[in-house]
Amino acid sequence: MREIKTVGVIGAGTMGNGIAHVLARSGLRVLLCDVEQQFLDRGLETIRKNLGREAEKGKISLDNVDAALRRIEGTLDRKALAEADLVVEAATERFEVKSAIFEGLDGIARPEVILASNTSSISITKLAAVTSRPDRVIGMHFFNPVPVMKLVEVIRGLQTSQETYETVATLAEKLDKTAVEVNDAPGFVSNRVLMPLLNEAMFAVMEGVATADAVDEVFRLGMAHPMGPLTLADFIGLDVCLDIMRVLHEGLGDPKYRPCPLLVRMVDAGWLGRKSGRGFYTY
Repeated sequence: MREIKTVGVIGAGTMGNGIAHVLARSGLRVLLCDVEQQFLDRGLETIRKNLGREAEKGKISLDNVDAALRRIEGTLDRKALAEADLVVEAATERFEVKSAIFEGLDGIARPEVILASNTSSISITKLAAVTSRPDRVIGMHFFNPVPVMKLVEVIRGLQTSQETYETVATLAEKLDKTAVEVNDAPGFVSNRVLMPLLNEAMFAVMEGVATADAVDEVFRLGMAHPMGPLTLADFIGLDVCLDIMRVLHEGLGDPKYRPCPLLVRMVDAGWLGRKSGRGFYTY
């Protein structure tokens, strides 16, 4: 099992900067890569703020904040990831985007380097197939907010080796996460179960069964959920929810995974939830 000292992270958005945060906090060197300087700057500023909040709460010392920030190097040049011992991709949840990244990484990373995807639904087996190292491709699905949530869903593709799985599971433990092993299938476990729940809540609103507030209150008070399904959908991003529902619908071929037409219309309107200022609620 290889020792991981330097990790490349592709994508400085919500998930990418969260992953970089926990890697650096755990003593690893991080190469954070994105396509535009403004995205990198925004991601690095988010990491700085979130580490500062942890220090205010006494979870880490100010010295550790400074040390973690020094371990992160931002870059616009993907070739810089040649130094990484493992690369985690945290780009848009679209197969064509991720597969192009993996194909490019395959020519940049050393042959022994593991390529991991933070995908929440896309086939690891299909991503692995565009590389010359399918045994060293794996899913490493973190949950938002990454610095807080304990779970990492570790997804084995058809050809993922045992050594690759063990290396990634060990890394997750080093990050103070719990690795849960899952086999490759549309939506894996988390989103195969969660997204149809959110989708059905949207159908309830569309069909006039109840308002968004009422649906959420039923789940908060009746099922002891910390937030209702529509608040959660807004937090995740309605565009992300739609992408995952489409992966489930196409991959499993069952009409029960059909995306709610209201969800489709809201995404078409640019109502993407919290990040756009409007979804089922206004922010």
